[in-house]
Amino acid sequence: MNRRLLPLLLLATPAQAAAPNPAQLPPALPVPQDKSYPGQIELSVDATNVAQHIVQVAETIPVPPDGQLTLLYPKWLPGNHGPTGPLPSLAGLVVTADGKPAPWRRDGVDMGAFHVGVPQGAHAVQVRFQFLSPLDNKDARVVMTANMVELEWRPEVLFPAGYFQRDIAVHATVRLPAGFQYATALTTDTQSGSAVVFKTVPLETLLDSPVLAGRYFSRIDLAPGAAVPVHMDVVADRPQDLVVKPDDLQAHRNLVQQATRAFGSHHYDHYDFLFSVSAEMGGIGLEHQRSCEVGGGEDYFTAPAKSAPGRDLLPHEYTHSWNGKYRRPAGLWSPDDHTIPEQTDLIWMYEGQTTYWGKVLAARSGILDAAQARDQLALDAAEDDAATPGRAWRSLQDTTDDPIISWHKPSNWRSWSRFGDYYPEGALVWLDADTLIRERSANRKSLDDFARLFFGVDDGDWTTHTYTFDDVVHALNQVQPYDWASFLRSRLDGHGPGAPLDGITRGGWKLAYTDTPSTMQKAADASRKVIDLTFSLGLSLGSDGTIRSVLWGGPAFRAGLAPGNRLEAVDGLALDGPDTLTDAVTASRGGTAPLGLLVRDGARFRTVEISYHGGLRYPHLERLAGTPDRLGDILAASK
Repeated sequence: MNRRLLPLLLLATPAQAAAPNPAQLPPALPVPQDKSYPGQIELSVDATNVAQHIVQVAETIPVPPDGQLTLLYPKWLPGNHGPTGPLPSLAGLVVTADGKPAPWRRDGVDMGAFHVGVPQGAHAVQVRFQFLSPLDNKDARVVMTANMVELEWRPEVLFPAGYFQRDIAVHATVRLPAGFQYATALTTDTQSGSAVVFKTVPLETLLDSPVLAGRYFSRIDLAPGAAVPVHMDVVADRPQDLVVKPDDLQAHRNLVQQATRAFGSHHYDHYDFLFSVSAEMGGIGLEHQRSCEVGGGEDYFTAPAKSAPGRDLLPHEYTHSWNGKYRRPAGLWSPDDHTIPEQTDLIWMYEGQTTYWGKVLAARSGILDAAQARDQLALDAAEDDAATPGRAWRSLQDTTDDPIISWHKPSNWRSWSRFGDYYPEGALVWLDADTLIRERSANRKSLDDFARLFFGVDDGDWTTHTYTFDDVVHALNQVQPYDWASFLRSRLDGHGPGAPLDGITRGGWKLAYTDTPSTMQKAADASRKVIDLTFSLGLSLGSDGTIRSVLWGGPAFRAGLAPGNRLEAVDGLALDGPDTLTDAVTASRGGTAPLGLLVRDGARFRTVEISYHGGLRYPHLERLAGTPDRLGDILAASK
């Protein structure tokens, strides 16, 4: 070949070949329509195989009049705020009609949609599959153990596309292990042995009404004599974990009273706390309109002080019946749990104000005492203020997208990447608002007035009412005129420096640090099995010496340490429990010599020097002399 022709041939080749074009996408899924679905779905769930954690599901689903059927698996899960449906755990899917195979094909784009080839003339299809529930909490939350089962329904149902969930009727039956008792917001129709048949409800109601069952079960009346019942339904690994001390029982009964006083209404016909106290079952806090799923340690009732760091969880989830379920951000309501993506821009209101009320109601009811509530606030405030340098680049508003980005899976550099800060920092924003309302109104108004105005309408109604940012601002202005839009936007969109701590200061307290951890911090560290030196060395350690976290820009970070490194020795002494490191930090206070750490990084060892001489530092709240104790007023029980 003539070499002079080669460049011309190379240039000509692309022009002669057809340029690639994108492949044609499959047709879009049917848009949900607000119209009645013909007939009702018969759903049967067998949850008896607790040994292998396998749930068997059978459905009979009527075929729409046009003969077209696409089945959806729930994807956008309310309360999770993200596309977290457990699709990989659906297995063994078989569809038949009149005993003959009805072939299905997964959608080419939406993996949770299944197009069914309905045979001519078939009026219904029969669907069978298994939900392969997690075997270990390290993989995902365990929902089946030898002594308890939780059915959330979303992993156990396929439903037809093209309809609002409220327009699809479902008649559900569940088979539980022998000897198990159960609780749910659903109404039982009949029960025969371990088979429970529930009254027909809209799919929307079914998916919002989980079932908790267990061998060791206790049903506790939290509102004796009330026209609207509230119960705490507890399952445990052992019967002795069900014993509730009288003062603890009264505190949980107080919760119902204090919530009613705060919100001035209820939005359920009955309410159930579905509460698992277990070392085996996965922990959870998930809201529903007439119930909530709460998972605590087995020591919740037997050792209240030890379990203190998590004891605001029940008040938090209960608050969601008002904020999140009855009143919900417009972007977080969808006609089905699959088709329409959620928009989480108002989650600082949904979760942030709920976090605030959860802590306030925990104190007002006596589930936590005032000192514990302040210590918990100090920990959250310090974390958001001193341990979140990521604020410099990422606003609080942007963290509201976290459930969609990562669904509560923080990176190893959480202090820099930020993660779910709309919970604790959102609560600080609402403390700021509460104390500001109290100050400007000469203590005649408070956030309680906002709660009654915003959440307390239409007592007894439990149909979802959506809201927007402007609705929140308008309600705040009705309580206390102010430029609330600017107040909120500056805190949501700002970059600091530091967290919004004005509510603490205006509340009559300040964030301070001492060399002694609070009892709340001791309990939190024990629960997480960590040595938390975030506010001194800028790291936390696991009980085996593995570094769990490193504060971005802190002393440990500047020394080159990273999460996953393992501390072996401190100043030549082998690590022998937490005192080895804390004693060295204490001894170095005010000195000049750096701490020498022997660290294992995979298969290699290295020596690291940390130049820090500030001693141990743990957050507390200290009273500001001569100022009104508005925080004390907020935490005090309402009369």
